[in-house]
Amino acid sequence: MIRDITIGQYYPGESWVHKLDPRLKIIVTLIFIISLFFIRDFVGYSIAVAAVWITIGISKVPLRFILRGLKAIFMIIIFTFALNMFMTGGTVLVKIGFLTVTYEGLYRAFFMALRLVLLIIGSSLLTLTTKPVKLTDGIERLLNPFKRIGLPAHELAMMMTIALRFIPTLLEETDKIMKAQMARGADFESGSIFKRAKNMIPILVPLFISAFRIAQELAMAMEARCYRGGEGRTKLHELKFKKRDLAAAILTCLFLALIIVVRLKGG
Repeated sequence: MIRDITIGQYYPGESWVHKLDPRLKIIVTLIFIISLFFIRDFVGYSIAVAAVWITIGISKVPLRFILRGLKAIFMIIIFTFALNMFMTGGTVLVKIGFLTVTYEGLYRAFFMALRLVLLIIGSSLLTLTTKPVKLTDGIERLLNPFKRIGLPAHELAMMMTIALRFIPTLLEETDKIMKAQMARGADFESGSIFKRAKNMIPILVPLFISAFRIAQELAMAMEARCYRGGEGRTKLHELKFKKRDLAAAILTCLFLALIIVVRLKGG
């Protein structure tokens, strides 16, 4: 389950999506995430699903690999679905004891769960199709205007990218520790929720130690390469917008326009 989280991982490829400018991909991802909160009906979600489906097809990242990332949040999706289904008033469809399922609740629950799925897939596509180094460059360039107010753009971009990059590493480390503890007779699945939380302590302690060890090794590696922050640093590959980036920007604008039109028509 832990190995199924795909956010932070990079899937090598030479597709059109992989070659897009990282700045554009970050902006497009933010636009897509924000637009999901403006969608209210079936038509809007159909457009969003179609956009994601087409992007996945162009990126050539296996759909099975992307959907694997949803396993880790499956319980959150189910909880979100159930909460909206039972807590929304309206036309009663089914009544089971004190629980009431309404038409409006079922409608809202489905779209809330779909929104969560699209959020995860959209965010995953950014990291799956962008190398960590390029992602750092893209974030730094987008934050450059804020340098005038004293924001350390390079350092902030570096920290964000390292955090994303080491999500899979820490998850893999957690998986190894859990298997080692289970081999020693540890039980993480039976008992009450408090007992299971207490049983997580043998995992958390070595995980923190491992995280500090990885951080120290990374710091030593950066120091050995004479890393001193962003001041005076030059780029081996400068980011430049190309024709494919312009085409992607136009398609994004069309997507956003469609979402706005559908929202205005739907009220």
